[in-house]
Amino acid sequence: MKNNVRRPAKIRNRRAVLLRLGKYFFRYKFTSLIIVILMLASNLLALLGPMLSGAAINAIDLETGVDFETVIKYCILMAIFYAGSSLLSYILSVMMIRLSQKIIRRMRQDVFDKLMTLPVGYFDRLQAGDIINRISYDIDTVNASLSNDILQAATGIITVVGSFIGMLLISPTLLAVFVITVPVSIWITITRSRSVRPLFRKRSAGLAALNGFSEEMLSGLKTIRAYGREPQIRDKFGEKNRQAVDAYYAADYYGSLIGPAVNFVNNLGMVLISTVGSLLYLFGRIRIGDVSSFLLYSRRFSGPINEFANIMGEIQSALAAAERVFGVLDAAPEALDAPEASELTDVKGNVAFDHVTFGYDPDAPVIHDLSFTADSGKTIAIVGPTGAGKTTLVNLLMRFYDPQSGEITIDGKEIRTVTRKSLRAAFSMVLQDTWLFEGTVFENIAYGKEDASIDEVRSAAEKAHISDYIESLPDGYDTRITDGGVNLSKGQKQLMTIARAMLSPAKMLILDEATSNVDTRTELVIRDAMLRLMSGKTCFVIAHRLSTIRNADLILVVRDGDIVERGRHEELLERGGFYSEIYRAQFE
Repeated sequence: MKNNVRRPAKIRNRRAVLLRLGKYFFRYKFTSLIIVILMLASNLLALLGPMLSGAAINAIDLETGVDFETVIKYCILMAIFYAGSSLLSYILSVMMIRLSQKIIRRMRQDVFDKLMTLPVGYFDRLQAGDIINRISYDIDTVNASLSNDILQAATGIITVVGSFIGMLLISPTLLAVFVITVPVSIWITITRSRSVRPLFRKRSAGLAALNGFSEEMLSGLKTIRAYGREPQIRDKFGEKNRQAVDAYYAADYYGSLIGPAVNFVNNLGMVLISTVGSLLYLFGRIRIGDVSSFLLYSRRFSGPINEFANIMGEIQSALAAAERVFGVLDAAPEALDAPEASELTDVKGNVAFDHVTFGYDPDAPVIHDLSFTADSGKTIAIVGPTGAGKTTLVNLLMRFYDPQSGEITIDGKEIRTVTRKSLRAAFSMVLQDTWLFEGTVFENIAYGKEDASIDEVRSAAEKAHISDYIESLPDGYDTRITDGGVNLSKGQKQLMTIARAMLSPAKMLILDEATSNVDTRTELVIRDAMLRLMSGKTCFVIAHRLSTIRNADLILVVRDGDIVERGRHEELLERGGFYSEIYRAQFE
């Protein structure tokens, strides 16, 4: 009874994937219709060939002689039909390739557009390599199946149906013999395909894990070499590589067994047909040309089944890949703004946390009943040990996550009652991990403000103390940055992100460990640039280096998700509490 319950679920899942792929075809209805017409015409012309061949052979009579005129007529018709079928097949292949490219381009765009709508938590759960694998390898796998395998399978169905009709018209007796082996071929194909499909899912997952590991290790190659961990990393890569290869081997090996097994059964059917056909001919029950036509039709009938068995592995791989792609498309997007949400305008920068509790896992909160206020234009510093919940506060401010309880307000408005776009536009950010994209220096800095002029960009670069360096580059502000600014120092990249933030008209600023990766001298330059950036804005500064927050209007000391101390720098030192311990550890 359990099997009867499980099997329909798998079938529904497979049908759901095929149905969703079909919707992409439906977007190009006219092209798809032409492809179907060409497919029918090409196969019908090819299916007339065996009938004409049998007629030509029947025109040869050992007693009355050869009717050359009839033989030539049928041979010419055969040549015309086969040539027409080949021409239509060529046009069909070209159109199918173009259609598959359109579908894949649309699918890849849909996936990327979807990624832009997903919440930050989604990317916290998946490796970047896994996501890249879905948008590249998995979609390419679907593309290969669309342009080759699906066309081959659809053509095969037409051929099977047409051949069956042809055999039925020639000799129902021989057809009865032939169909003995057909169920065996179909049974082998279906049962083996079911067992192979999970292997192709495992193959895709293994490759995704390998890509994710490779991307992570290559991004940290300097650290790996600095600590001399190359042998261990090679061993780990070798293990993941072996797992991926084993998954590939298992899927391809068991998938490839289907073809030879079906081939054997089909050849056995040919032996039976030849034997029975010879007996029928000897007893005058059938003509020799009809036996020849029947054999040709039986080969055409068996061919698609055999081909389908051979491509079944590729189709299973494509279905598994499509499931992973649709898994991204089905992911829950970031929650929509409330219907009554309003735009956050005329921002002053008064921020308040009121009894906020939050946990990435609701059962394990990292922020407990947190309350504090930040007045407009003031600087709020957040310090504490790693894992205390400092960056979590930033995630809550930007509504990357929503608290389980409590409220966060800006200028008296609860942030869940305003649109996310207007909320995030009210902040500018400078993070510990600088992000520069492939483009010119001008484009990277102007990213902070739409339609920024070159004069505005130059002014921002001057305030950020990076203009002299930019103008020393070969093409100045038109110099292209590649590979995330790999040829720039950390300080230069950080100053560029500060210049970008300076262009932003936002009234609130978030600085997350902005000087943690630079030397002391560069820190002084960055600190001066940050002071200019912070002028007149409500600032939230997350820092490990307490020297950067001495002048903060309010310092919040966070420990295990709670604010254990609050006050100005001098006040906290006088109390001799946890902040004082952190300060002495750094400077004494």
